Amino acid sequence: MSLWTSIADNISATTGAPFHCREQQAGSGGCINITSTVSDGERSYFVKLNRADLADMFEAEAAGLTEIAACGAIRVPEVICSGVSADQCYLVLEQLALGRGDCRSHERLGRDLAEMHRCYDDRYGWHRDNTIGSTPQHNQPSDDWSGFWREQRLGFQLELAARNGHGRRLQQLGEQLLPNIEAFFAGHIPGAALLHGDLWSGNYSFLSDGTPVIYDPAVYYGDRETDLAMTELFGGFDARFYQAYEETFPLEPGYAVRKKLYNLYHVLNHLNLFGGGYLGQAESLMGQLLAEIH
Repeated sequence: MSLWTSIADNISATTGAPFHCREQQAGSGGCINITSTVSDGERSYFVKLNRADLADMFEAEAAGLTEIAACGAIRVPEVICSGVSADQCYLVLEQLALGRGDCRSHERLGRDLAEMHRCYDDRYGWHRDNTIGSTPQHNQPSDDWSGFWREQRLGFQLELAARNGHGRRLQQLGEQLLPNIEAFFAGHIPGAALLHGDLWSGNYSFLSDGTPVIYDPAVYYGDRETDLAMTELFGGFDARFYQAYEETFPLEPGYAVRKKLYNLYHVLNHLNLFGGGYLGQAESLMGQLLAEIH
């Protein structure tokens, strides 16, 4: 059975309506996955493809989208099905008609994200691990946010960087920073908010009617500031987004420093994924953080 026949059969079984892949158009893809759009002439679906051994990555993504959808605060693509066919795994999602959005769309994105961050769990982490890009992301539930960030976020990335050969100075800075993480959370005990987890400008858009939509999540529960911090790391978010978020759910004092700690995780991950171009940025951030506690 061909890949596309297998996908069509799964779509048919999941939706309860016969589907045949009459048209298949390759998408632009990205750093991690290959994408396509499939259609039977009436219905269309968005399909992500990767190696069969990465099926768990798609299952975790589907679970994350379902978690965000259940919160009811912000639009995500509907999960249709996922599976494995021969040497490839796939994830089938609702095909969305995307537009450009306007100032009201950016404001609504800020408000909707703030409302999503009001969806809480009892503990930090999640019921399953997932990935950040293609890097494993551990989400072992914890009652200790600073310990969670030290061990399951920064500590893991630093260990991976060491295995990847990223240097003595980086590890020396890490040895100074990790034991002092608690210093950044004096008076700040965040709720375990539902997080997108990988919220850069490539992971949001707007429907043709202006409704904001987010996708490609790396879901877990933690400090909502981590999502906001990442929106600032690479840019691409309108000032009206931040204004609307702040009006809906004001940030707490100390965010300007904590966002560096949170963005260090993503810079280290980019170092591990894409190489040494991010080494200097990681070392600079760690130096700035250490200056805050010395």
